[in-house]
Amino acid sequence: MNSHLPEHIRARIEARLDAVDAELRTRYPGAGDRVQPVHTAYVGADRATADTPAEWGAAALDLLHRHADFLVGLDVTNALPAVRRRLTEQPVQDLRIDFEDGYGFRADDEEDAAATAAGKTLASWAGKPGAPESFGIRTKGLAANERRRALRTLELVLDGAGGVLPGFVFTVPKIRAADQVSAIVDLCSGIERGNGLPDRTLRFELQIESPQAIIAADGSAPIARMIALADGRCSALHFGTYDYTAACGVAATDQALDHPAADYAKAVMQAAAAQTGVWICDGSTQIVPDDDPEGAFRNHHRLVERALRRGYYQGWDMHPGHLVTRWLATYDFFRIATDVAVPRLQAYLDRRSGGVVDEPATAEALSTTVLRGLRCGAIVEEELRSRAPELTVPLLEALAARRPPLDR
Repeated sequence: MNSHLPEHIRARIEARLDAVDAELRTRYPGAGDRVQPVHTAYVGADRATADTPAEWGAAALDLLHRHADFLVGLDVTNALPAVRRRLTEQPVQDLRIDFEDGYGFRADDEEDAAATAAGKTLASWAGKPGAPESFGIRTKGLAANERRRALRTLELVLDGAGGVLPGFVFTVPKIRAADQVSAIVDLCSGIERGNGLPDRTLRFELQIESPQAIIAADGSAPIARMIALADGRCSALHFGTYDYTAACGVAATDQALDHPAADYAKAVMQAAAAQTGVWICDGSTQIVPDDDPEGAFRNHHRLVERALRRGYYQGWDMHPGHLVTRWLATYDFFRIATDVAVPRLQAYLDRRSGGVVDEPATAEALSTTVLRGLRCGAIVEEELRSRAPELTVPLLEALAARRPPLDR
């Protein structure tokens, strides 16, 4: 076809759009190949020891056994045997030793000693079977009265651990402004240079628990800028349920993960982090299975299931009992989702409609769901291959990344 478009105009368009493509590839590289944990357990620095993950697992198993009849009523895919194995073999997937609200303000010498001890505890978990796959600390915040303590604690933890351990990440609470992220990046660079570490060895998470992090004074949504300023170091955005809803003026009796104010904040976080490789982590519930275990189980199971349906695949756990319903709701969710995804993926590969005509974006989402189910242990690869021999992990990864499928 003959074109009447002048060549220099065509070249200008190509150059401009090539620059846009390059910027989009940099800002939105995709989910990447990191495996997101299903939860993060928080334990105060005055209570965390090398035995904490095993102790949480034992306490969770005890609660499961004492309330098995009730939990069977929540279990819709016969997942409880797999949950028992999980609680026996690796109950805690991700853990933060908390130096903020779960620890409070202490004398400097007391927190110094706790920070050094925390580093040694983290080192005891590194590579140990059954220990958390990832771990770290939550520091105090960056406000003027806290920042010196936060920096000192981080350095003492790293010294106690003998350096930056594989899987280590630190969580910075109460982020309110994008420029605070630049300061965190400078901190990481300074620690790396001072210790002769490779660039980007240190990674951090941002805890979003302030309305100013969702809507700034100028009306902008700062979270996207925070991610951009993080220079590839931000692993996740964690939601802080109670600080956020309190700051919005929600009464204490109504502060909860499913409050509309919390839902709005998490939706903004989700949109800002989409396709950046930064994870979203749901917040916590303060209702724990102590006085009314079965009521707490029901509530937490409902909240985890609700979060999963909204695409929040990770959340805080504050009590060993939360592990029971965290794993149960997660396993049930991915087993049911896989039952739906497998025939649709087979139909997509065979170009049959099966009553639903799926597009590449849907195949991407279906494949990602199955991969999440495999990686968290809800389903096992042998079971999947027995149902759908062609749905290999490499094929699922290709579909999830929208690459041309490998030879089937």
